[in-house]
Amino acid sequence: MTATRKIRVLIAKPGLDSHDRGAKIVARALRDAGMEVIYTGLRQTPEQIAETTLQEDVDVLGLSILSGAHTTLFQKIMKLLREKGMEDVLVFAGGIIPQEDVPALKKIGIKEVFGPGTPTSVLIEFVQGNVKERR
Repeated sequence: MTATRKIRVLIAKPGLDSHDRGAKIVARALRDAGMEVIYTGLRQTPEQIAETTLQEDVDVLGLSILSGAHTTLFQKIMKLLREKGMEDVLVFAGGIIPQEDVPALKKIGIKEVFGPGTPTSVLIEFVQGNVKERR
């Protein structure tokens, strides 16, 4: 009998953004759905997020941002993940992100972008349906 491990998720707040209510709601919802969730706290650098993603051996990285610096910060994070060989990590984003920026974010590897008011059930289904199985 083989046991599969719980999905491991890192929720991160890059940049100088200081509002984390949404990130905490997402973290709790994913935890309540049976996933292991790590929340980095506020004001994380791209380097800190990439290193924590590696050290915690997560399957999923959720980025939450409200500051408007998503393009710059997310590009840097995705570059660092590639440099560290973490192309298999499922990355999603949420927060205040203009719809016109979404195609560019998906092009750099962000799998999905969720806006304010997205039901947590949608996030849970997204993660469960898109995470790559690892042992």
